[in-house]
Amino acid sequence: MSAMLYLEGGGDSKELHSRCREGFRRLLERCGYQGRMPRLVACGARNSAFADFVSAHSGGIAQYVALWVDSENALADLDKTWAHLKERDGWAPPAGASDEQVLFMTTCMETWLVADRSALKEHYGSKLQDSALPPLSELERCPRDVIQNSLTHATRQCSNAYAKGKRSFEVLGKLTPATLERHLPSFVRVRRILNARL
Repeated sequence: MSAMLYLEGGGDSKELHSRCREGFRRLLERCGYQGRMPRLVACGARNSAFADFVSAHSGGIAQYVALWVDSENALADLDKTWAHLKERDGWAPPAGASDEQVLFMTTCMETWLVADRSALKEHYGSKLQDSALPPLSELERCPRDVIQNSLTHATRQCSNAYAKGKRSFEVLGKLTPATLERHLPSFVRVRRILNARL
């Protein structure tokens, strides 16, 4: 395996880890990476993802090893990922790690979900209240609690109302990459890096 991506998400259960990997796998397939898919490792908690990444990076187990996490806060500089993690989480990069080994969902995975209104409407149906969602402009500057609360509110009357975990990963796998690239600079960066590395 030439690439391994360590994912924040999936909680503590094997079932959720599986659903997390499946959601990301489907999204990456929609990006056109069939036949060159990285190995996806769902790590659960954020700190666990970092620890697993450090171990894999130090062990040299793949040509490209990356940490894929929520940025949690808006980014001052899209490409200075380790500086952001150092300031926010106190994480120092392991020796030899580059900024391209950190992939961000800015500010959280739900930002990606609310960016694709067509996928949301397809998934949630006619009871989705899309007027409750934040505007698409400057979406990555919107605080994550605002994003998450708006998604919960917009789907509250749907039979499959939004919930982190199982339901969030179902929507992730239905997103359209071109739509995400239109609204999310961080997703454009992920595509650029993976295009070069996979």
